[in-house]
Amino acid sequence: MLDNKTEYTRRSFLKLAATGAVLASGFPAFLRHKTSVSRRVIVLGIDGMDPKLVQRFIREGFMPNCRRLTEINGLKCLQTINPPQSPVAWSSFISGANPGVHGIFDFIHRNPSTLAPFCSMGLIEPPRHKLTVGSYVFPVSSPNMRNFRQGKTLWVELEKHGVNCTALRVPVNIPPTPSKAKTLSGMGTPDLHGSHGFFTLFTDDPNEMARDVAGGRIERIESGKQIVCHVPGIQNPFRSEGHKSSLAIYVEPDSINRAARIKIQNNEVKLKEGEWSNWLQVTLPFLPYVAEALAICRLYLKSARNPFSLYLSPLNINPASPAIPISTPANYAPALARDIGLFYTQGLPEETRALSASAFTDDDYRHQAIDVLRDQQRLFSSEYHRFNDGFFFFHFSSLDANSHMFWRAFDQTHPAYSAALAKRHGDFIPWLYRQMDNLIGTLPLADSSRTLIMIMSDHGFAPFGKQFHLNAWLRDQGYLVCGQSSSDKELTIFNDCDWKNTRAYGIGMNALYLNIKGREPYGTVLSDPAAEQLKEELKSRLLNTHDPMTGEPVFKAVYKASELYSGPCAEQAPDLVLGYAPPLRISWESVLGGIGSVSISPNTDPWSGDHTVDADCVPGILLANQPLGLEKPAITDLAPFIASNFGVPWKSS
Repeated sequence: MLDNKTEYTRRSFLKLAATGAVLASGFPAFLRHKTSVSRRVIVLGIDGMDPKLVQRFIREGFMPNCRRLTEINGLKCLQTINPPQSPVAWSSFISGANPGVHGIFDFIHRNPSTLAPFCSMGLIEPPRHKLTVGSYVFPVSSPNMRNFRQGKTLWVELEKHGVNCTALRVPVNIPPTPSKAKTLSGMGTPDLHGSHGFFTLFTDDPNEMARDVAGGRIERIESGKQIVCHVPGIQNPFRSEGHKSSLAIYVEPDSINRAARIKIQNNEVKLKEGEWSNWLQVTLPFLPYVAEALAICRLYLKSARNPFSLYLSPLNINPASPAIPISTPANYAPALARDIGLFYTQGLPEETRALSASAFTDDDYRHQAIDVLRDQQRLFSSEYHRFNDGFFFFHFSSLDANSHMFWRAFDQTHPAYSAALAKRHGDFIPWLYRQMDNLIGTLPLADSSRTLIMIMSDHGFAPFGKQFHLNAWLRDQGYLVCGQSSSDKELTIFNDCDWKNTRAYGIGMNALYLNIKGREPYGTVLSDPAAEQLKEELKSRLLNTHDPMTGEPVFKAVYKASELYSGPCAEQAPDLVLGYAPPLRISWESVLGGIGSVSISPNTDPWSGDHTVDADCVPGILLANQPLGLEKPAITDLAPFIASNFGVPWKSS
């Protein structure tokens, strides 16, 4: 039996109370006409499902279940939020509010007092008070886990009124919002390294060198009859700074049979070349006999000889014994693991960065991505068949992750497109849409009198063919002043910025900040009216910036925060929100404050599709098995609409 007496150090459980009669004044105006009440609402959140592609694939005949739904309620474009980034959009769905209320404005926020970038979804702060004894460090206060999403939480509002709720793989919900609902965290859940996914590739390839890459590390090993692979360590919270817990993998290659026998702790597996292991449970001992962290991982034998290459997946939190809270109640994740076996807990489980770093080939990545899809289908099937009444939500990540990585195989205009790539992988995105349609077909679409089914996405998709180096543009326009040569691609605003003469800078995917005096540590721009005048000047110049190769505008729109956001968190927003015009998008370097040498460059990375453009270019989708009465639905409409189907009031934030 699941235990709801879960404690969280971030805050105590919300006090839940039954509520009496529903007052019409508690509903947004567009809902007050609704009189029917559903016993069951099922929402599939299919990240990145694009309405244009759904229309195309319906016409081509392989999305028959989506066709059925369009005949009932039409195919609605769901107005996404600005900027159309997944953490921002899903927070708007969960809270029924704009980012000025829920406080998530970008994947990356910055600390205004230090300008240091950090993940917008949450963090784990170490204990403030510690006792040091020799090389050991003993915490005497609890660590603080913080979920930065604020505002209302849909399932919390429903459960206050007695509605049973199950929400699986919920984005931006780590640590989970305290609740009596059954919830499992999704996007934002870290691996044991505290990252979105840190992989390791061990190889004896003489052309490779040991190095860190985005999202992981390449380790050079010595070949022999037995190979020892040392896994990059994890900071030990019970030891002095710099001391890390590590793992060793012992490998006996069998070059004749192109296989290997591999041992990691108590696990011993034999893999053939090109074969993945099942989940392996490992333990990271932090304090002997006292403290340890349990993780799960998978091994992939890329090549058994010439060269030898062994891939280690990120160390996922073990759902059977989570190192940090990932579910409500706390024993829900272990119960799931008992029922269906181990599963991905990493919030972004498709190992996209392994492909970008060439640790994976396209074939390697596709295989792993399909494994993720099967993992999510298995979890969905198990919990959906237990669902009787109330609210059920499940988030699927496959369309989003794989549209990012294989758009280049699908779009002949992309600079990374090739006929050979299209022949081998051009079918993958259509195949994934077909898989989603098949899954939709397992739902009781005809049972509209008892069950409301909604299929929705947070945004659509667009090509990412060119990248815009925002800080390079700000430098060239005189708004950001560098102290050294501007030709060095490694320059960043942190190591080469003359802040006393800088008026604006970029951190984040769609964000531009002014260097405000009294807000930034070395601010130069006075508050209004000077700041307002600078915003208008930047907005005008950005909108008049064009790609010199094509003459097309770089931006479809540029917004002042005051034009988009209202609420208690609005002051934390970027000063300007940039709406890029596809196929342009922010460069990866600029996201974390890089400067770069040129303003625009081609994107030849496997990450070739994107949605961090202007929101009007990438609307989401809304399908349903009954007429909803929403002619121009927005993602912020859905939470209050769902609440109304249970007769639950929803006062606007």
